[in-house]
Amino acid sequence: MDMKLKEKFQEKWEKYFNSADFPIVFYYTEEVRGAEPVKPATGHKCIMGDLAKIRKGKSLYFEADSIGCYGGKKYLGFSDKVMPNFEYFLSCGIPGQLEGERYKKTPELVIELMQKAPKMKAPAKFIVFKRWDMLDESDEPEVVIFFAYADVLSGLFTLANFDEVGADAVFAPFAAGCGSIVLYPYLEKDCERPKAVLGMFDVSARPFVPENFLTFAVPMNKFIRMVENMDESFLITASWRKVNKRIK
Repeated sequence: MDMKLKEKFQEKWEKYFNSADFPIVFYYTEEVRGAEPVKPATGHKCIMGDLAKIRKGKSLYFEADSIGCYGGKKYLGFSDKVMPNFEYFLSCGIPGQLEGERYKKTPELVIELMQKAPKMKAPAKFIVFKRWDMLDESDEPEVVIFFAYADVLSGLFTLANFDEVGADAVFAPFAAGCGSIVLYPYLEKDCERPKAVLGMFDVSARPFVPENFLTFAVPMNKFIRMVENMDESFLITASWRKVNKRIK
C-alpha cells in the first residue's frame, strides 16, 4: 500500500466529506498479516454481520470455511455451487417445502439470470477486509467500499463521473449484498473502463447495515483517479459546500 496515497485520501476525505465514515477495502492473498480470522461457520451466517465489525476498525479475513452462506461463498469466489432449488428460493418457493424470497417473478427468470450472471474464482486462499485507516504497507487493496447515505453517495457518484465521457461510470446490478461489494467491483478492475458499483439493495442483507445506508464499491485503479481529481472537481465549489455542511 502506498502510504502517501493513504494519507492523501484521508486528508481530502476529511476536508471534502466532513469526516464521514472511512471506507473499507478488501484484497485476496495467500499470506495474511495484521488481520484476525473469522471463525468457521457452524450454520447459516451472512458475512455482512462481520463487515459491521470491520467498519468499526477490526481487520478480518475469510476463507471458504468462514462463510456460512451459499451466496457468500459464490460471490466471494470460493465456490461455484448454489443452494438446492435456488431458482424457487429466489422466486415463488415450493409450497410446504421451501419459502420463496419473491425477488424474481418465476423460477425460469432465476435460471436465466444465473446463466447470464458473471462468475469468478477467488485468486487466493484468503480474502482480507480492513478499514482504510487500518491499512499498512504490506496491504494491497483491490476494491474500496463505502457505506454511506445520500449526501455522501451524491459526492462519490459525481466524482466517479468527473473524468468520464459517458453517463454510466456507476451502475447498480441486481445482486446479493456481497455480490454488489465484492464480485462486481472486483471484476471491474480488469475492464478497460472500470466502473463503480452502487449496491446493498438486497432486502435480505439490509438488516446488517444502517437503515439509510447503501454501498459504493470501486476498484482501486478507478479509486486512485477519483482521489487525484478531488481538488479540481465540484468538491471545491460553493454548491458542494452547502451539501458538505450537512454531512455528519
